[in-house]
Amino acid sequence: MDKVTVIRSRTVVMPQPDIDTDQIVPARFLTTTTRKGLGKVLFADWRYDKAGQPKPDFILNRPEAAGCAVLVGGHNFGCGSSREHAPWALVDYGIQAVISTGIADIFRNNSLKNGLVPVIVDAATHEWLLGHPGSEVTIDVAACRLELPGGRSIGFPLDGFSRYCLLNGVDQLGYLLQQHEAITAFERNRAWQP
Repeated sequence: MDKVTVIRSRTVVMPQPDIDTDQIVPARFLTTTTRKGLGKVLFADWRYDKAGQPKPDFILNRPEAAGCAVLVGGHNFGCGSSREHAPWALVDYGIQAVISTGIADIFRNNSLKNGLVPVIVDAATHEWLLGHPGSEVTIDVAACRLELPGGRSIGFPLDGFSRYCLLNGVDQLGYLLQQHEAITAFERNRAWQP
């Protein structure tokens, strides 16, 4: 996992509430165990027609969405079944953060384990972002702050362990592996009682 410290990007907006994981990555694409290439099937049923051609009216197919690394979604983003493929596809596509008033817990946890920053904001901030697609924002992971144009700054929740992992580019297993010496020393010095 790459380190995630500060994200500066324009936003792409998908205002629909309850965007679920099957819409993010349809189930027929869950046959892979690798992340690479999943960006091509991100929102596949919305992005492509039945012949596999891009739908010109879908937001990710429009020129103004090119290069946007921050997705502003409707309330309850990432609901539905648990599938790590959803954050994998977003990250592979180039999305580094998702902003909403509500992000489903399982999706949020899977995102944090894969370097996708879930940013939960208040209703007024969300409404402003929905109404201003393409706005340049800054997400400071260390400070847990979202900066909007004009200098407005909003805090967002992020637990200390998740923040550490994002800032250091490690997942849970990577964190445990960093503790190998301390774990070995503890086991070596522990009194063994048969």
